[in-house]
Amino acid sequence: MSIRKRKWKGPDGIEKEAWVVNYTDIKGVRRLKTFTRKKDADEFASKAAIEVREGVHVADRDTVTVKKAGELWIATGEGEDLERSTINQRKRHLKFHIEPFIGGTLLSKVDARAFQDTLRAEGRSPAMVKKALGSLGSIFADSIERKLAVRNPVRDMRRSRKGKERRAEQRQKGKLIVGEDIPTRDEVKALVGALSGRWRPLLLTAIFAGLRSSELRGLRWQDIELDRREIRVQQRADEFGEIGRPKSHAGERTIPIPPIVINALREWKLAYSRRSSAGTKTASRSGRT
Repeated sequence: MSIRKRKWKGPDGIEKEAWVVNYTDIKGVRRLKTFTRKKDADEFASKAAIEVREGVHVADRDTVTVKKAGELWIATGEGEDLERSTINQRKRHLKFHIEPFIGGTLLSKVDARAFQDTLRAEGRSPAMVKKALGSLGSIFADSIERKLAVRNPVRDMRRSRKGKERRAEQRQKGKLIVGEDIPTRDEVKALVGALSGRWRPLLLTAIFAGLRSSELRGLRWQDIELDRREIRVQQRADEFGEIGRPKSHAGERTIPIPPIVINALREWKLAYSRRSSAGTKTASRSGRT
């Protein structure tokens, strides 16, 4: 490992200089990396020496851009047979929130903090900033397994936060603000009062049972105990209608529901049965004709 100063004249005749780090990587390949400042060259040399010694160094020429790493990350998910909705979410995060800003950047040059600042400056919501950072961290985790990166800047950024900052974040995690994240009591009352038709039982169930959209899609009559006033969550359906078990054991649960939901479901079930019966009779008459 050596550092030397290089001087040369450009086409305009002006003398220029740079600092060149000369080293051999873990494959035994001689590498040269150039810096404009000696301080940066020294820092890289110190870091590269440790990484080479520990067998984890990845040269810039052996890594890929964030866009390419993201495509490999999506391929990994497809190979692991993740749900189609999860794969689509990965594609959206990569296309709309990661590629436009750092897609052409090499993994070794990504600054997670700067990426976070860019997302905020571009008007991304706090929730989306968090999701995009999470996806970027997942891309790096996949790249490390592929030997395309040696560090995860998203994980390093989170570890570098002071204890006070981490504790404050933990306190805020999961807290929902009434009127911003969820409707106020008056807004819920107004919504309930305006519900009618086929949307009434669906939205009442969503409001008072607190089911996720996938759980609502997967709900069956056999999962609803009208006499006992409860709903059993036993399956879910993704946005494409594919049925599966809840994502975790805790997702399988029994939820009590109030009379307003029970009455709406009873009315809906009765109306549905009448329509089905009427349809069967019509079909029978048509058959005889």
